[in-house]
Amino acid sequence: MILLGIDIGGSATKGALVDSSTGALVSERIRYETKPLEKPNVIINLVEQIRKDLNYHGPIGVGYPGIIKQGICLTAANMHKNFVNADVAKMIQTKTNQPTVVVNDADAAGLAEMRFGVEEARQHRVVMFLTIGTGIGSAIFVDEQLMPNTEFGHLKIRGKDAEHRASDAVRRMEKLSWKRWGKRFTEVLNNYEFLLNPDLFILGGGLSTQFDLFAEYLKNSVKTIPAKLKNMAGIVGAAIAAHEAFQGK
Repeated sequence: MILLGIDIGGSATKGALVDSSTGALVSERIRYETKPLEKPNVIINLVEQIRKDLNYHGPIGVGYPGIIKQGICLTAANMHKNFVNADVAKMIQTKTNQPTVVVNDADAAGLAEMRFGVEEARQHRVVMFLTIGTGIGSAIFVDEQLMPNTEFGHLKIRGKDAEHRASDAVRRMEKLSWKRWGKRFTEVLNNYEFLLNPDLFILGGGLSTQFDLFAEYLKNSVKTIPAKLKNMAGIVGAAIAAHEAFQGK
């Protein structure tokens, strides 16, 4: 089934058509950069623009960077405050006139990686998937089952949220070397290890494409590997969510 997957981020909104049975993109990826803290209507309009660009009609899956329950956004750490308590699924459905499901973006990306990404992910009982971009997103799988809406990017480390110490945005803003950033991110991983005891870390998001540049500086004990789907995982996972929500409708 060919479905539209949308990945909303703090710096861009992206989308593509996805074959939900294989996880393959079957169209170009459309990307619109956004200013920090754009209001919801701006983002909603971009989702509609992507749909029009791809001449798509059908169910839409959307990944959003925050807690989502029944289409309603409960947090907006890296997004405009007006997203909080907004029924974003309904807003997008009204704008596009297409059935829409909205899920946490890291959950979407993790789902895609578990299903179509690195085979090793399905060989471990507890897998922690992390997206590294504007913030740090998390998705935890136990026996391949997702625990939704975890927000471990906000775990306090040295008095700051983990993502305020070791996201890719922080690395670029503070002009950290890979070695210095790797030391910070190792501390984040060590805290996750202590609390959750995962068998495997998978790193996704924009920074996953540069894994070879910083891998040697990660000194945590749990095996850590890059996502196979790289920064496309969010789009693929959003399409999977749409398939699961609307198949047969």
